[in-house]
Amino acid sequence: MSGIYRRARHRGLLAWTFALLPALATAGGFRVEEASIADIQQAIRDGATSCHDVVQAYVDRARAYNGMCTRLVTADGQPVEAAPGTVRAGLPLQFPTRTVAVGQVLPDFSQYKGLPIEYGRLQATVSDPSVVQQYGMVVGIAHARQVNALSTLNLRGERSVTCKGAFDAAPGTPLPADAPPACEAFRQQPDALEAAAALDAKYGRHPDLQQMPMYCVPFSFKDVFDTRDMRSTGGADVAYAMDAPPEDATIVAELRAKGAIIYAKANLAEYNAGAGNPGGEAKVRSAQYGAGARSTWGGPSCNPYDTARETGGSSSGSAASVGANLVVCSICEETGGSCRQPAWRNGVVGFVTTKGLMPYGGAIGADPYLDRAGIQCRSVRDAALVLDALKDPERGYFDPRDLYTALPPGLISKTPYASYAAADPAPGGRPLAGLRIGVVREYMVRHSANDVAMSDLVDAQIKTVLRDRLGAELLESRDPLYPDDPGIADLRYGFAQALAEILPLHMPEFLQKKDKDGHYLFDVPGYDIGKRDYMVAAGEGKAPLSDKLNLRSINVGPPARAFGFDLYRYLMRRGDAKVRDWASLNANASYYVEARTVAMKNWEKAVDILSEGATQNVKMREVMRMVVLKVMQQNRLDVLVNPTTTIPPALIGYASQPQLNDRPVGRFPTSANLGIPEITVPAGFNRVVYEPRYALNDAKDKYEARANETQKTQMEMPMPIGISFWAGPGEEPAVLKVAAAYEAATRHRRAPAEFGPVPAER
Repeated sequence: MSGIYRRARHRGLLAWTFALLPALATAGGFRVEEASIADIQQAIRDGATSCHDVVQAYVDRARAYNGMCTRLVTADGQPVEAAPGTVRAGLPLQFPTRTVAVGQVLPDFSQYKGLPIEYGRLQATVSDPSVVQQYGMVVGIAHARQVNALSTLNLRGERSVTCKGAFDAAPGTPLPADAPPACEAFRQQPDALEAAAALDAKYGRHPDLQQMPMYCVPFSFKDVFDTRDMRSTGGADVAYAMDAPPEDATIVAELRAKGAIIYAKANLAEYNAGAGNPGGEAKVRSAQYGAGARSTWGGPSCNPYDTARETGGSSSGSAASVGANLVVCSICEETGGSCRQPAWRNGVVGFVTTKGLMPYGGAIGADPYLDRAGIQCRSVRDAALVLDALKDPERGYFDPRDLYTALPPGLISKTPYASYAAADPAPGGRPLAGLRIGVVREYMVRHSANDVAMSDLVDAQIKTVLRDRLGAELLESRDPLYPDDPGIADLRYGFAQALAEILPLHMPEFLQKKDKDGHYLFDVPGYDIGKRDYMVAAGEGKAPLSDKLNLRSINVGPPARAFGFDLYRYLMRRGDAKVRDWASLNANASYYVEARTVAMKNWEKAVDILSEGATQNVKMREVMRMVVLKVMQQNRLDVLVNPTTTIPPALIGYASQPQLNDRPVGRFPTSANLGIPEITVPAGFNRVVYEPRYALNDAKDKYEARANETQKTQMEMPMPIGISFWAGPGEEPAVLKVAAAYEAATRHRRAPAEFGPVPAER
């Protein structure tokens, strides 16, 4: 590794920094910006670069672009004193000292009478008291040219807090006397640059790509996947006895064995967004507002297309790191939609598979029944190549640590998944001729002014690209809130019909849900929906269902308590000497806002894991798979399509679009709840936004997000939009084929303007 250590003092605190020697990032003129897997491997074989220089180029980009991109919100907007952050890519984090007054974020603040505001502050971390992180309220910084996407890089001296600085000296150099005992074994592992140099020494220009299809591909991993050679804490500020776990997550181990560079941990919404607050004795005593994915150890991530805007959660850093060209691909995770949602916001491909196809052993989950790993790359083909590489030569895709991977063999393709993602279909051809694609209008309803632009843009893409250029036959579902398109034939059998046929027998309790006043949520005037006779009539099409019952409302259910179980199990399996259970976790942790501290304390005490949510999840997956598959079979559909979402990214720290028309805002969790494959592909750019705003409630004790239905503005920076293709279990080949054809016909992916080549690349 090209580097030396030096010890530095900053404001009286001892800190270790890493001084890199001049970088050799572009041997032979090769640039990593927008490079694909094939580009990197071909450049190595041509002698245009080496694996070491490829990794060094990504380190250079991290040094340039992976800093902080948010400011603190304070009472008066006065500057705060500078303080050191943790070291990344050889440089300590630098935090903006300018702050934003709370009155610029929360209007009419002089009239506010609610709980005390938890203002932004720089606070020492529990993991390493010599460094600080941002706590409390923050806002994004426009044109920051930083994304804060990677929380830990696999570089010697900074990849672990337990073994930082000289405690991670290269083998052959004596460790300081006060080094923790675990550091002797830890430092024997090469870092990313050393691993790359070892590949160069062994293979030179002739890597065995059959055995190592991911040869020299630098990956980031959402920090819920354990990496034995990097700090792994789920994004949390937890002082483990040893912050690097004893073994890799299965998905990390498979990619490592296939030649990948295990390069960085991606920032995230802590613990996959932490599954909310289960309720309990601990109560919140302060108020904090603002949108954006965030972790205590890493801080907030920002969108490379406009760093004032959010990335989507919870795999925020994964998508931003791929979008800003800080890595080639990233392994994300989603419980509801948090691989696909940050993917489209950051202009990259996001691919999630049938639940259980990608292994999840050795990772932290929010709800094991729903959690699944995903892939984010800049192209459909690269995502498919990664999926192929995850197949173990002996076990296939089965993971003994993940019971959901025990899939029927018929759900797994017998041919490589990349074979369905043609590198470049024949120009002028109609590769989708003969395919029937269902347009899901339920997910294109223009509930608010903010839905219109993106819904209409994707509608145009569906018709002009999928149908007119690529030759697919389109059919559309019907929704009372979306006008019928006379140019597209209706489904003969739609989702509303399938729900009416399947729900009454299989989940009558869902139809009979009641509000807090005891009234049926899905009441139908003139019918007693609580009785058998209505259920039978509805199933036979002789009685109507409520208009409120549709693909949107069916995905909204009560929370489960699986997070408390899963995190406890993870800690038990990890076997750390200091952090062993919920009580010792909280005793050795800090959280970025009080609300998270309260939630985690309540999870510690929530020992009863019974929940209506867990039961409904299991039943709803079976029921909704029947619904989707019946619609697809009865209409002979190959794939379904819709916008990945229709709401522009919110400004970090400001209001998010509120819910309208009883639909989940900003994400569509259907494929997550059903455990079926879906891929989102860049579909162009949008400038139109109606910025939501905060407003005081009538009691003036709370701020509420309000939709903006009249003030249309143009975003300074155009933001990506995404189109999603999805289908039934095991239908990854069909989804990949359509996505690859669409991508090849449009080439909408465009690198963010403010994250171009660094000096070493020019």
